[in-house]
Amino acid sequence: MERYREIERSIIKKYRKTLWRPFIRGIQDYDLIREGDRIAVCISGGKDSMLMAKLLQELKRHGKFPFELVFLVMDPGYNQRNRRRIEENAELLGIPVTVFESDIFDVVVDIRESPCYLCARMRRGFLYAHAKELGCNKIALGHHFDDVIETILMGMLYGGQMQTMMPKLHSTNFPGMELIRPMYLVHEEAILDWVRYHDLHFLQCACRFTEQYEVDENGANHSKRQEMKELIARFRMISPLIEKNIFRSVENVNLNTIISYHKGEEHHHFLDDYDKE
Repeated sequence: MERYREIERSIIKKYRKTLWRPFIRGIQDYDLIREGDRIAVCISGGKDSMLMAKLLQELKRHGKFPFELVFLVMDPGYNQRNRRRIEENAELLGIPVTVFESDIFDVVVDIRESPCYLCARMRRGFLYAHAKELGCNKIALGHHFDDVIETILMGMLYGGQMQTMMPKLHSTNFPGMELIRPMYLVHEEAILDWVRYHDLHFLQCACRFTEQYEVDENGANHSKRQEMKELIARFRMISPLIEKNIFRSVENVNLNTIISYHKGEEHHHFLDDYDKE
């Protein structure tokens, strides 16, 4: 059996409980894919987006209704080694990628204030635009469960707000386009286990800014997201339920116990109707 067939088979056999089922549950619970969709699967070259591509290939092969996939790789200015790694991994895994180039790394490399935020916004804009040119109505990103709960904690601890990374979003700048996150309920440890089991080697962050500023001479990562990963790891040692409860906290919001909240332009405060019976 060819190696990529073995890797595919493991997703629905060996990793059925930890990868396939959470993936399918997320698709169903959040109504992420509908018949006739044409989805641009956005591949960065990391483990998450590569696995997402394989999961979606399997769903298309075994699913109950037809939809289309385009496997889209944007090269924002990778060095030749990283570009080659992405292409070699795509070939190894049987993913027929379409590559297009942009100059995003050149634009953000000298930015000191929130370069990662700017880079992410620009990447998403380029992906939306190119996906729309290819006739797609959705783009799929490889964020997973751990990304979601890290975002919740970062919002609380550093942003002073309660928010999360949503499973799907309508694009505000590209009418008719949606962003979906098919691995919303898949845990990162399951992804890492799959990668280790098959001895796969994907890109880490290949951003020039990250290489220059977020990793010190000892190899330590100082990003806020890494801080959240370490915090959650400590929580995990205290109780295995904490991760799930962080996630559930944004599903079980009781507005009667919230001091204030806003939806769009509307702002609500508990004092607004406190004395009304």
